[in-house]
Amino acid sequence: MATRHFLTLLDLSPEELRYLIQRAISIKNGLKTHGPTYTPFANRTLAMIFEKSSTRTRVSFETAMAQFGGHALFLSPRDTQLGRGEPIEDTARVLAEMVDAVMIRTFSHAGLEAYAAASTVPVINALTDDYHPCQLLADIMTWTELRGGVKGRTAVWIGDGNNMCHSWINAARQFDFQLRICCPEGYEPRQDILEAAGDRVTLFRDPHEAVAGADLVTTDVWASMGQEEEQAKREAAFAGLQVSEALLDRAAKDVLFLHCLPAHRGEEISETLLDDPRAVVWQEAGNRLHAQKALLEFLLIGRVDG
Repeated sequence: MATRHFLTLLDLSPEELRYLIQRAISIKNGLKTHGPTYTPFANRTLAMIFEKSSTRTRVSFETAMAQFGGHALFLSPRDTQLGRGEPIEDTARVLAEMVDAVMIRTFSHAGLEAYAAASTVPVINALTDDYHPCQLLADIMTWTELRGGVKGRTAVWIGDGNNMCHSWINAARQFDFQLRICCPEGYEPRQDILEAAGDRVTLFRDPHEAVAGADLVTTDVWASMGQEEEQAKREAAFAGLQVSEALLDRAAKDVLFLHCLPAHRGEEISETLLDDPRAVVWQEAGNRLHAQKALLEFLLIGRVDG
C-alpha cells in the first residue's frame, strides 16, 4: 500500500475524515471507561520535528504515542543536522529507515511537501504557515460531540485569513458545511484556496452580520508566530473584530465558540469570553489527543472496527 501522508485535510477523502472523527470519539470514550489499555503501537516510534514552539501539539502527540504503547522523539533544528544545513530530503530518507512516522511543525509548507515526497513513512503536518489540519480534526470532533453532524451547518471564522482560516475552508469543503469568513481588507485568505471552495465560503466585513444565526464561531490571534513585529499594525486593522459575549448573542441560541489557543484575552476575544459556557476551548484542546490518536492509527494500521 502506498504511504499516506496528512499535509492538509484534502489528503483524505470526506468519508475517511468522517471515519476519523467517529473513531476519535470512540477512542476518547474507551480511554474514559478503561484507561490507556489499548496499546497497538508497541515498539513504534514517532519522530517529532519542531521548528516552531508548541504546547498542545507536543503534549498531545507525545501522550498519544505513550498511551498507545509507542514512543515519541522530540527533534529541533538545534539538536539535528537540519540546523546545520542537511537537505530535508536527506533527513526524510534517513528517518524513514528508523521511525514509523514523522510529525513536523514548521514554517514553509513547500518544505513540508518536499520532506513528504522523500519519505517512505507517513508524514503529518502539525502546522505550517499555510495549514493546520490536525487542529481542524479536533475542532470538528468537538463540534460533532456537542451538536451531532456538521453537514449543512454554518460556521464563522473571524480574523486573519491565515493557516487556520485555510484549514477551515478545506474543512467546509470536506465536511460539507457553510463557512463565513469575516476579515479586514488586505487580510483575506489565499485566493486559490478560497476559489476552490466555491459557494461553501462567503466573505464578510461586518462581524455582526457574519455571526447572525451561526452555529459556531471561531477565531485566532491577530499576529501569528513570526508576525510579532506586525502586532501594532494588526491591532489597528482588526479593531472591531473582537469576539465577545455580546457578539455571540447574535448567533444561534446554541452557538459554540472555538479557539485553537493560545488566546490573547482583551485582543481577539473579550477578557471573559473563555469563561462563557458557549466557549468549549478546553474540550477542544483536549480533543487534539484523541483526534491525533485516530489519525496515527489510521496512517500506521488502517481502519479499526469498534
